[in-house]
Amino acid sequence: MIAVDTSVLVDWLDQIDSPEAQRVSGFARSGEGVVAPVTLTELLSDPKGGRTLEVALVAFPMLPLSDGYWERAGKLRAKVRKTGRKAALGDALIAQACIDNDVPLLTRDADFATFAKIGGLKLA
Repeated sequence: MIAVDTSVLVDWLDQIDSPEAQRVSGFARSGEGVVAPVTLTELLSDPKGGRTLEVALVAFPMLPLSDGYWERAGKLRAKVRKTGRKAALGDALIAQACIDNDVPLLTRDADFATFAKIGGLKLA
């Protein structure tokens, strides 16, 4: 199983030819891809809209959230921010969902490298 970050999923939905989007196509066929619940929220929040979200919802099930998730996500974000690095709330929530489920994240967003270094997030 591999979690797909919002930016990579958007590229795939918009049929942008990138190495990451090609990997997502493979995940969609194999059933290997998943998304964090926050990824769905980010997709639905896009003012451009117009994407076929149903395709993503069918192809990529959501990772479950376990008890204490919100607290762990807050502590993870605080730990990253304490180092002076950027820690967007959405990124912290995605990272924590992946960490809790022991699932690597496929992303193009360099900000997740800090969550990998400090919080143990695995990157695909």
